[in-house]
Amino acid sequence: MHIVLVMVGGVVLLGVFVLFGWLWGASAAGMAMGAKAFLPAWLVMAGVNMWVGVAHAGYSAKEELPIFFANFLVPAIVAGIAAWQLSRG
Repeated sequence: MHIVLVMVGGVVLLGVFVLFGWLWGASAAGMAMGAKAFLPAWLVMAGVNMWVGVAHAGYSAKEELPIFFANFLVPAIVAGIAAWQLSRG
């Protein structure tokens, strides 16, 4: 259940980045830039989530690595699609 909550949190955070992109740029290009800016921030957040799993929850890095990829890739794919669609229009 934690994995799903982290993924949903990532998509919500993407929405916040896209909203700030609109507020700063007032255009689809600004929103696309917000989606692109989300990717490095989300990579750091997913890494912190992995570190917490290894350091505090007692999982090994080998056990946490697939969870890290799932937690990062699902919101990152949504961000990539959003940036692609927003930059087209």
